[in-house]
Amino acid sequence: MRVLLLLLMILFLPLQLRADPLLREQIAPFVVPPYALGEALNDKGVWSLLNSGGAEAGYVFETEPMAPLPGFSGAPINILVMLDLQGTFIDVRLISHNEPIFVSGLGEAPFHKFFEQYRGHSINEPLVVGSPYGAAGAGSDLVYLDGVTKATASVRIAHESLLAATLQVAREKMQGISTAPPAFPNPEVSEDLSWADLVDQGMARNLQVTNAQVDAAFASTVWADDDPEATAAPDDLFLDLWVVDLGPPSLARAVLDDESFADLQRFMAVSASDEPLLVIDAGRHGLVSTEFVRNTAPDRLAAEQDGLPLQLRDADLLFTLKDDVPEGTAMILRTDRRLGFDPARDWVLSAQAVREHGMFQPEIGSAHFTLTAATPERFFLRPTVVEKLPPWKEAILNRLPDLLILSALLVVLLALLGPGQDWLAGLALFTPIRLALLAFVLGFVGWWGQGQLSIVTPLATLRTAIEGGSFAYLLYDPFSLLIWGATIVGFVLWGRGLFCGWLCPFGALQEFAHHLGRLLRLPEWTPSTLWDKRLKAVKYVLLAGMVGTVIFSPDHIDDVAEVEPFKTAITTFFLREWWFAAYALFWLGLGMVMFKGFCRYVCPLGALMAIGGVLRGRDWIARRKECGSPCQLCKVRCRYGAIEKSGKVAYSECFQCLDCVSIHNDTARCVPLILAAKGRTRLEAAE
Repeated sequence: MRVLLLLLMILFLPLQLRADPLLREQIAPFVVPPYALGEALNDKGVWSLLNSGGAEAGYVFETEPMAPLPGFSGAPINILVMLDLQGTFIDVRLISHNEPIFVSGLGEAPFHKFFEQYRGHSINEPLVVGSPYGAAGAGSDLVYLDGVTKATASVRIAHESLLAATLQVAREKMQGISTAPPAFPNPEVSEDLSWADLVDQGMARNLQVTNAQVDAAFASTVWADDDPEATAAPDDLFLDLWVVDLGPPSLARAVLDDESFADLQRFMAVSASDEPLLVIDAGRHGLVSTEFVRNTAPDRLAAEQDGLPLQLRDADLLFTLKDDVPEGTAMILRTDRRLGFDPARDWVLSAQAVREHGMFQPEIGSAHFTLTAATPERFFLRPTVVEKLPPWKEAILNRLPDLLILSALLVVLLALLGPGQDWLAGLALFTPIRLALLAFVLGFVGWWGQGQLSIVTPLATLRTAIEGGSFAYLLYDPFSLLIWGATIVGFVLWGRGLFCGWLCPFGALQEFAHHLGRLLRLPEWTPSTLWDKRLKAVKYVLLAGMVGTVIFSPDHIDDVAEVEPFKTAITTFFLREWWFAAYALFWLGLGMVMFKGFCRYVCPLGALMAIGGVLRGRDWIARRKECGSPCQLCKVRCRYGAIEKSGKVAYSECFQCLDCVSIHNDTARCVPLILAAKGRTRLEAAE
């Protein structure tokens, strides 16, 4: 159970804070000349940084998607970082935050000024936020950034977020090291260990440096003779450094007494992401300088892993060691696993020896001595890295129920309009069945499934082909893609009719508007044959204009596509600016007196569908030699004007309503069948 709680604290809660990366147009304003924003490098908000010549100069990224460390408001602080290829900060800027001290107290200026300090510093420097109580000892390797008075905690959270994201980018992009969730102590592992066991198994690591070795490090420098104590006792130990990872309970229990162990567990319950490290010096190094302040970074110790610095900080814990543990200066330090520290892999602890030369304004010199440490894997758990599915697979899984229902609808339609066409058209309840199917298309395919096809998709595809981009975006909407697939199949079998007559939500809405007009007994207006022919050419002109827009002014595709009222009536359900809503309502109002005027005369997608209909492999509407001469019934009844005077069907204008099929098979309405029946009756009477 404790393992489950730790997993929830360490993994689940941060994920809830994780935000989607900003879009290109949101990031680009932060990148100013001579630099420019390149291409996205992953889905975590990391972009390529280009110089004025177009060559790669570094990386641009925001911190929140990779390091959503919560601030005081509970919301992460999002920071934009520009990093060159050597790991030097080019620029650091605040994107967004909700820290109360800056929102309603100090104002934004101090926070922005804090981030300006990173410019020119390297990720290889041990950067720490300065303590308000004092500075480090002389000669410290630490690089201090000035904090903000009264807002120390907020700037430290921001600093840790920045470092966590920056180190992740550095590991992945500069070192080729794939980042993974860090190991964390497994509280269920319990081993009875002693100090001797820790030493024998390499879990307590030791570094001994004699005075003579320190003298050798400063030999031939001005500091060679500045430590008389080392010269007097060359064989004595200057540094007798021990380090033990106290994260695993078994190791902590081996070195701490019961009360101190309990205190440490309470500390770890609060700071679940911190790894506590015990350091002991039995020599005269002392671990820190005399100017050191508790609860800050140790000024004589540093650590790194994979060549990148680790953030060490005093845990400010009072503790008692067991009797068999070496005596000396002891501290419990902590480092945040969220910043990339993996206690189960090798990491390096560095102790700094400092000497001063001169009385007034002395020159400071330093030497470093390192110790490599790691704790066995058996004491840790590693969260299972969930392999992220490709976006197209994820899109399919997210919409699987909708896709199954849509697939069933398409199977039913293909069956009814294919082998079942004559049966369907001959039903007495054909019109109610058709209207029920159209109502389902409008409600489920349109308003619920957002499957209204639009001319925007073919135009965007054309633009991608011209510019040589990727077509992967088409896979991100599998619902619409399935409708496009069925529409293309319909091109081969029937022409444009499958989509325009049965699958278009706005077409269904127009048909309902026309039926409402009939119920209200509004006058019906039908253009003359000549004007009908002229108006049908309008949609092709609009389509040609849109193709020209793609070629000559591609950034205005979305503007010209507003000729379609689909986005207003179907996608947003009329929740747009009033002029868009008025435009969509105009076509529905017109549809009450003129049958599907937009579909027949203006729709550029319909024009494309008509062109796609050239793939049709057959004339699927049965005709008789009497059709057109003398019989004109189907032509008169076709509200789409898709039947010529000769009786020939103009499939480019046929919406597959099946009215003519119904008439063709009806012995009570088809004139040739009626005449044939009368002829048989007269013949029988004569006989």
